[in-house]
Amino acid sequence: MAEGLRERKKRQTRQRISDIATGLILERGFDAVTVAEIADAADVSVNTVYNYFPAKEDLFLDRGLDMVDRLSRWVRGRRVGESPADAVLRELRVLVEGVSPTVGLFDGYADFMEVITASPALRSRLWALRQETLTDLEATLRAEAGPVPGRLPELVAGQLGWAYGTVFAWIGAEMARRRVPAEVSREALDLLDELEELLGEQVLNYGIRTAT
Repeated sequence: MAEGLRERKKRQTRQRISDIATGLILERGFDAVTVAEIADAADVSVNTVYNYFPAKEDLFLDRGLDMVDRLSRWVRGRRVGESPADAVLRELRVLVEGVSPTVGLFDGYADFMEVITASPALRSRLWALRQETLTDLEATLRAEAGPVPGRLPELVAGQLGWAYGTVFAWIGAEMARRRVPAEVSREALDLLDELEELLGEQVLNYGIRTAT
C-alpha cells in the first residue's frame, strides 16, 4: 500500500525531530539537553515530541523499534529451504558487506557511542531494547516453526541474538577506534564465518521453511 500524505508528513516530522535531537545531544551530551530545548529547535510543542517519542532516550535511539523487530522480520522472510539461522546470517552478511550504517559502519559512529557510554539512561534503554529483541524473536520462532516441545525456540533465539550482538559489538569496538568502515566490513565478514561454524547443527537446521 502506498504511503499517504498524512503518513508521510508524520514520518518526516518524526525524523526531523530525531535528527535535531541527535545533533544537539552529540554536541552537548545527553543529560545537558532537555526535551523542551529539542522541541523549541524543531519548532514543535513538547507534547508533540512525546507523541512521537515516549521517552527522551528514544529521541537518540530512534531506530530502536526497528532493531527490536529486525531479527523477527528476517526470520519471517526466510526463503524455502532456509532456516531462521540461515536467514539471519544471510541478512547480516548483506548489511556488513554493504557497509550499512544499520550495523554501525559509518563515520561518526565513535561519537555516537561515546554519548551512549557516558549516559546510564541510554545504556539502560539499549539493554532493554536487546531484551525486547530476544523476547520478540522467541515468539516469532514459536509461531513460525510450529509446536516444539521444550525450550528449543528460546535457546535458538538466544543463539541468534548472541551471534547478531557479537557482530554488532565487534563492529562498534572497531569503529570506536575510528577505523575506515570498509576495512571493518571486510573483517566482520570473516567474523561472521567463524560464528556460523560455532552454531550447532540443531540451531542451523531448526525451523527450515518447507513451502511458501
